[in-house]
Amino acid sequence: MSEHRDPHRDLEERRRLLDEWMEVRRQIAALEAMSAALLSERAIMYDEDVAESPYHRDAIYRSMVAEYSAAGHASTGSIEFAFADAQALNEYFPAVRASFEHGSITAAHVREIARAGALVSEAVRNGRVDAATLALFETAVLVVAEEDTPARTRTHARQVAAALVGESLQVRHARAADERCVRVRSLDDGLALLTAVLPEALAVSIQDRLTQMARHITRTRADREPVLEPAEPDAEDLIRQEDIALDHPAFAIFGESDTFTTDPLAELIDPLGSPEISDDVEHIPSDTRTIDQIRADLFTDLLLASDPGEAHGSGLDNIQARIQVTVAATALAGIDGRVAELDGHGPLHPDVARDLAGRNTGWSRLFLDAEGMVTETDTYTPTEGMRRFLRARDQHCRFPGCRMPVHRCEIDHNHDHAKGGRTRVDNLSHFCTGHHSLKHPDVDDRHRWSARARPDGSIAWTSPLGIVHQDRQPRRVMFV
Repeated sequence: MSEHRDPHRDLEERRRLLDEWMEVRRQIAALEAMSAALLSERAIMYDEDVAESPYHRDAIYRSMVAEYSAAGHASTGSIEFAFADAQALNEYFPAVRASFEHGSITAAHVREIARAGALVSEAVRNGRVDAATLALFETAVLVVAEEDTPARTRTHARQVAAALVGESLQVRHARAADERCVRVRSLDDGLALLTAVLPEALAVSIQDRLTQMARHITRTRADREPVLEPAEPDAEDLIRQEDIALDHPAFAIFGESDTFTTDPLAELIDPLGSPEISDDVEHIPSDTRTIDQIRADLFTDLLLASDPGEAHGSGLDNIQARIQVTVAATALAGIDGRVAELDGHGPLHPDVARDLAGRNTGWSRLFLDAEGMVTETDTYTPTEGMRRFLRARDQHCRFPGCRMPVHRCEIDHNHDHAKGGRTRVDNLSHFCTGHHSLKHPDVDDRHRWSARARPDGSIAWTSPLGIVHQDRQPRRVMFV
């Protein structure tokens, strides 16, 4: 027989675990504050570098962000936000920084305060409000931030900032509309999150229209009936009316000129006229989708299948959605179920890859054979066969951690062509515009990166600090 738990001791243990968890959370916040302080120091060095070379401001900034992105295995956007938050803490919000260092607020709180506070700091720089307004903003926001969630802090901080600056609702909405965008983030199991940032009225209207259409489908889906294509009878099936004993006239379908044919469904009907249907009749499966699933399907159909409105110009007519899929020949032929790849994003179910292959005539087969494929050319520009191979090999930008798909990247010589680099597949790689510019010849050596291909197919990037970051080659594939 098990021992009974002591309620008083059990309560103390739960309190201890909660207290220790809170203390760890406080320590994590304090460490993140230290991390922000280090980024702030690095940002000061960036300002000094720009002062020396003002015409290379963008290149210096991209190089700095890439250095921390590669070292920290973080996305470029995350590092840029981290630098922006660190600078805001150092330059404008000392009280928020002190609360952060004490562990009273988290990095998520800092992010929301910094974003909302940008409106106040900009107004101070433009002379629209007094510098003391920043201190008022900090005091009002910290009251909520230290006691509530980042989400509630965001709402409160935005309201305080707008009130202190005296900006009207119309001006705020007009400015926010400039931030509209559409982004895609890969999820697990072959799904992706498509995010559209739109004016609220438009977003709500889109949701409402999708909902109305989805509800109409759910109301009427039970009314669907099978539509049978009319069967054309063969000549031998047509006989004269007087040539048949009409014991069961329901079995005959009469036409013009006293001709008739037998009803193709007659054998499914009981000879005595009972409307019993054979089990061999194929029924249309019922629509069991939820309203969310129907909305998602409608959203996809409207964007990919509908024609754009004339108000947007005829130039949109020629724009098509584009993705790149790699799949083994055995999987494409249905011999096995090897997982395909939606290049730049993640795994793709082989059934989906086969369906796409059947709908598209632009698939090219690549034989990885030294005798059957062009691997080098004497010209600066690679051949189309080499481009196909490079697209299949790279799949995305070859800077560490970057997932920009190859169709939005540039093919570049790792060893500069102007300095003797050959146009060979082992000296060519796909780089996105931002990372390609890191190794541009006109960038100062203090901020310039270099890239070299290794025998194993990986790309070794050397940062301005001399640190080598390696981007491993994606798995080798047969189709693109």
